[in-house]
Amino acid sequence: MNVVITGASKGIGRAICHLLAGKNINIAFCARGQEGLDILLKELQDINPNAQYHAKSVDVSDKPSLAAFGEFCIEELGNVDVLINNAGIFTPGNITEEDDGALENLIETNLYSAYYLTRQIIPNMIENNRGHVINMCSIASITALPNGGSYSISKYALMGFSTVLREELKEKNIKVTSILPGATWSNSWQGVDLPESRLMQADDIAKTVWNTIELSKSAVVEEVIIRPQLGDL
Repeated sequence: MNVVITGASKGIGRAICHLLAGKNINIAFCARGQEGLDILLKELQDINPNAQYHAKSVDVSDKPSLAAFGEFCIEELGNVDVLINNAGIFTPGNITEEDDGALENLIETNLYSAYYLTRQIIPNMIENNRGHVINMCSIASITALPNGGSYSISKYALMGFSTVLREELKEKNIKVTSILPGATWSNSWQGVDLPESRLMQADDIAKTVWNTIELSKSAVVEEVIIRPQLGDL
């Protein structure tokens, strides 16, 4: 199996890569920082040296850079079985108070990256009559979060994109899944004074992603909502 994943070097993306490596899955992945990619590449090779790993430094908010990554994935993997649009950023703020440009930055990173990379990878899936697109949405895709502002807007839009994509691709034998995690330990939560049990672990999300991938051809998980046991923060 060949998998493409964005935003791979930290948090949920890193946990997904670790799990896939243990399953002997070939992975093409990207992140913005080269140092984080180098560390992840070594981790994956330590987990399983027999799978193929292809890393590229990419700013997913930059359309030409993202297009180059899509070409890189097809060139290195040949066929793409699963595309995981995981890259995303969070910038806190209320709509009426956040910095000018916040909406554009969040839309470009959280929505456009998934839209353009999916459009580039989908023809390969259609040609092979199989595929699975997994979009990392958020609880903020269905609930307006306090101080969520443009982040919530971008995640609502990503959920809309995912829903439309599901309808368009169901007759082409391509699955589409939306993952909607609540608060999960990642770099975004560094320094927060909360017990570890209050937030979910990145591994929880990675296992959920894998559960959607390994279903039979006749079944698809359209969306999964995952919250901390004590609820949203």
